[in-house]
Amino acid sequence: MARRQDPCGEQYPMNSAVTKPRSPVRPGGLAVVFWLAILAVMPLARAQDLADHQYTSEAVQAGLRVYNRECALCHGPQGDLVSGINLRTQQFRTAQSDADIREIVRRGAAQGQMPAFNLSDNEMNGVVAYIRAGFDPDATAVRIGDAASGEALFRGKGECADCHRVNGVGPRTAPDLSAIGTVRSAASLQRNLLDPAGAILPINRPVRLVTRNEETVLGRRLNEDTYTVQVIDSNERLRSFRKSDLVSYEVSMQPSKQPTTLSSDEVADVLAYLLSLRGLQ
Repeated sequence: MARRQDPCGEQYPMNSAVTKPRSPVRPGGLAVVFWLAILAVMPLARAQDLADHQYTSEAVQAGLRVYNRECALCHGPQGDLVSGINLRTQQFRTAQSDADIREIVRRGAAQGQMPAFNLSDNEMNGVVAYIRAGFDPDATAVRIGDAASGEALFRGKGECADCHRVNGVGPRTAPDLSAIGTVRSAASLQRNLLDPAGAILPINRPVRLVTRNEETVLGRRLNEDTYTVQVIDSNERLRSFRKSDLVSYEVSMQPSKQPTTLSSDEVADVLAYLLSLRGLQ
């Protein structure tokens, strides 16, 4: 299945702000060592990009929502699906400064590989903040509980197993979580529990299709390109449709599940269980 390729481009602990390091102002051996270290880990950084920038928690959270809505389908939840680019670790093709990132997002990429995005100033600042914060600014604030208790909640009170599959057991109406602990962070999983509407990835949104044969199909989108869409339908069947054969095609902007009613202690336990899921060994 063809994917769009776009050339847009480790983690800052934070409570209220992420701050980039200031450039050294005193000459001498320590300054030389400092700059060599910076150049080693940030080969594309320019001196002007090492100026003092601050990104608030609010901006990073806003950027997460914009990223999931506009960017994650091509770049992926970890920002590494486009060859030669890893947004989470600041690996870009051409961008060096915050201004460069804004310009690429605003104007799009050369030769039409990435469309231009008309974002507000707050949305644009949020996207930059989210990228610069390494995609997971709140990891140190997430509490992890007991995995055994979390598994019981997952299969019982939390009703997670009603939709999610783990190690070959359960339905396919929501993403398979068998190895979720290897690909998602604690903060990301917590956001999915507490704010499904803001955290759900575009590719995982529910869809409703009506074919020219008057068949209505409800399911979860797995993949999509310009001409086709693949879904898991409500009967857990993998199906592929040509868009030209559809009378209507609707993608829901809301998840099928509402935010969890679990207590904070129970959420911590479920997080511990999800983080323990690393696939069949």
